[in-house]
Amino acid sequence: MFFRTLLVWVVGIPVVILIFVLFLLSIPFDRSGNTIHWFGRQWMRLLLALSSVKVEVEGVDNLPDGPVVMASNHQSAFDILALHAYIPVQFRWLAKKSLFKIPVVGWTMSLAGYISIDRARASLAYKSIERAAEKIKREGVSVVIFPEGTRGTTGDLLPFKRGSFLLAIKSGVPVIPVSIQGTLNILKKGSLLIRPANVRIVIGAPVDSTGMKEEELTKRVRVAIEKGLSC
Repeated sequence: MFFRTLLVWVVGIPVVILIFVLFLLSIPFDRSGNTIHWFGRQWMRLLLALSSVKVEVEGVDNLPDGPVVMASNHQSAFDILALHAYIPVQFRWLAKKSLFKIPVVGWTMSLAGYISIDRARASLAYKSIERAAEKIKREGVSVVIFPEGTRGTTGDLLPFKRGSFLLAIKSGVPVIPVSIQGTLNILKKGSLLIRPANVRIVIGAPVDSTGMKEEELTKRVRVAIEKGLSC
């Protein structure tokens, strides 16, 4: 377990720096962020392989051709790796502002067009949601959110933040419920040791946001995610 963890860190850090350099070289040819997202997907697949984490995805046919908001439960930092590596469409993350301050990683996120959300005040968070909704409408890009707002420690769903679903309502796109299992014990909070695991991602049927109120949409998506977790 220690050797696996060491291997991930020794290989993973140089690769992300290489990806950042390659992305900078690609900017004159692609300013959409699609290239860096693709590079990121390959990097995360490498990290998962080094970590002996196998990922199975079900329900890919539920992803429509147009933009969506994908809402996933959140158990581990490895949720990000698994979703980025194995959801087979271009998308952008809605992530907390502090992540964008991390050297190299944060810079890459900004250049890739990922969207920061400032949770310091409700008014700032609302502006972040409005900015993300405009991006969806203007660029036709999908966005992934964690409506729990933080990682759980038991595998049970935490309360959903209704503001997360305001993004789908404002942009007028459906919500895709995503249920992820098996990541909880790969990298526990407060630990650096990485454990092997089998991860399962279930992509549910779209939930139409048209005419919905935040509370109603939140309940429907939560039920759908719970259903995916119980399969």
